[in-house]
Amino acid sequence: MNVMITGAAGGLGRAFANECAGRGYNLFLTDINEEGLTRLKDGLERQFGVTVAVKACDLTKAESVDEMLDVIDKHGILFDMLLNVAGMDFEGDFAGLDRENLVKIVLLNNAATLRITHAILKRRRPGRPFTIVFVSSLASMFPMPLKATYAASKRFLLDFAVSLRQELKKENVNVLTLCPGGMVTTQQAMASIMAQGFWGNATTNPLEKVARNTVKRALAGKVIYVPGILNQVLALLGKVMPRPLVAAIVYRRWNEARRKAGNEVFAD
Repeated sequence: MNVMITGAAGGLGRAFANECAGRGYNLFLTDINEEGLTRLKDGLERQFGVTVAVKACDLTKAESVDEMLDVIDKHGILFDMLLNVAGMDFEGDFAGLDRENLVKIVLLNNAATLRITHAILKRRRPGRPFTIVFVSSLASMFPMPLKATYAASKRFLLDFAVSLRQELKKENVNVLTLCPGGMVTTQQAMASIMAQGFWGNATTNPLEKVARNTVKRALAGKVIYVPGILNQVLALLGKVMPRPLVAAIVYRRWNEARRKAGNEVFAD
């Protein structure tokens, strides 16, 4: 099986790469971090004996994506699975954040994901099942003050993925959306989780377990995966409670967490 993973040098991307390599899958990995990709490639090939190809790419730039696709086409690579992991967040008051940083969230989380998904669908192996995973977030279930752009971008992915799944059913393509709570992917993310106290720890998901269960569920044809019982309960509450009330509760909690963390920039 040939698998493409975006955002592969990040915490969740590495976990997916390890999970897939452990299953004996061949990998094409991309990330803006070229050094991280190279280290990951060497480690995976040494540990699992699979074929790993890497290409650094800025997914927010069409010309950079086209260069990567040229490499894929030059070597005639066709895929069985696409894991859309690349994403980012800048947290804080919308009006107080840098305008271009806000735009970057949408460019990477949404526009870049659409660009890659469309391109790799054209490069799937004919006559075989194909699997797509979109990494959304538990935040997609709620209106999220102080993470408004991020949550909205993840909601876009959730709705898009469910719709795309219906479109592609007849072509033997399954689409799963992963909606995790907190994950320890960076120092900033860890600070954010710690600042939330009990709720931060209770809703945090181990990367390796999330990766393993996501791949398993995606191959089994599942639609949405929310890791953790508490997160599943919160997702249900987000559906039944009035959205203005949810927004008020979330604002109070995140505002307090932000003050404790003393840090307004958190990454996927």
